[in-house]
Amino acid sequence: MTIFSASISANKKSLAIAGFAAIALLAPFIAQTFGGNYWVRILDFALLYIMLALGLNIVVGFAGLLDLGYIAFYAVGAYLMALLSSPHLTTQFAELAQLFPGGMHLGFWWILLIAGPVAALFGVMLGAPTLKLRGDYLAIVTLGFGEIIRIFLNNLDRPVNITNGPKGINAIDPVVFFGVDLSKAQELFGIKLSPGLMYYYLIMVLVIGVVFVSLRLQRSRIGRAWVAIREDETAAKAMGINTRNVKLLAFAMGATFGGISGVVFGAFQAFVSPESFVLWESIYVLAIVVLGGMGHIPGVILGGILLVGFQEFLRELAEPVQKMLFGHVYIDAEVLRQLLFGLALVVIMLYRPSGIWPAPKREDRPVTRTRSHTSRLEGGV
Repeated sequence: MTIFSASISANKKSLAIAGFAAIALLAPFIAQTFGGNYWVRILDFALLYIMLALGLNIVVGFAGLLDLGYIAFYAVGAYLMALLSSPHLTTQFAELAQLFPGGMHLGFWWILLIAGPVAALFGVMLGAPTLKLRGDYLAIVTLGFGEIIRIFLNNLDRPVNITNGPKGINAIDPVVFFGVDLSKAQELFGIKLSPGLMYYYLIMVLVIGVVFVSLRLQRSRIGRAWVAIREDETAAKAMGINTRNVKLLAFAMGATFGGISGVVFGAFQAFVSPESFVLWESIYVLAIVVLGGMGHIPGVILGGILLVGFQEFLRELAEPVQKMLFGHVYIDAEVLRQLLFGLALVVIMLYRPSGIWPAPKREDRPVTRTRSHTSRLEGGV
């Protein structure tokens, strides 16, 4: 009977995954048919935010470290893409212009490989001074780190112009995959593929990769150590877990995903500026993690889809609904969107404090019921 029940459960899980995959593959075509390229871009940004939220989920959801400066790693990846794949540096430095007469145009895939370790280094730089901080104190320090990075990027245009300050950097090279420029419309088997649609599938592949790595980390001894630190750091240390190294690893892994997301953002937008990396962006990504379900990967994905989609639906419907009901627009769409969005967050937190799709208890707690489980948690950490 148990084997039969397990097989039914496995079949349901397989059907659910197949259904989700079918929806994910068809979503941009449906969005383009009914909403045009605008809604395809919304899907692109939803996937970007999901990738960011999955990285923050490692720090906040798995390890329980409240990070309000996470968007800084997003900025590091975006500016790496901008500096290494645009003419900006060669126009500012004659020495580089001599070395690269045609401009620095390092490929997207090479920058993607570089951005991960560089962002991880910044993550360690953030984590190292904060190892003894917890809760509100950690949140304030990480918030300050994020603002320092943004202000640094905003002012590093003098005396030597590196980031071009508040003007930002444009003319960033697009992604080229096997000779196909994703910034230009293509035709495949008679189907016209817009740039937004092609970027959608690129970002989706990267999101699948991030989900795979996150799942492997969650089920590993490192993942169990993160959860143990989140539940009780003192007890984790008493069990022999090297809390310093494990916390630094959480910051580094989360920052890596943030840097990769930034590279994709820079290539997708072909323009970056400090305005894209304000504190609100960090809070927004944190809201996705908390409302979706901290520490639960499917919950974080659902949270990203709902929050990004909900905001855009409010923006689109705010004025038409007012005209239909009152014959006049009394409240600007942007103001009403923020008001209703904030109200929705309050309601969800009141009635679903663990998130829309919280992690199951068997997945959300460290396994320490037997000596063998305890030794597995201790070993190699």
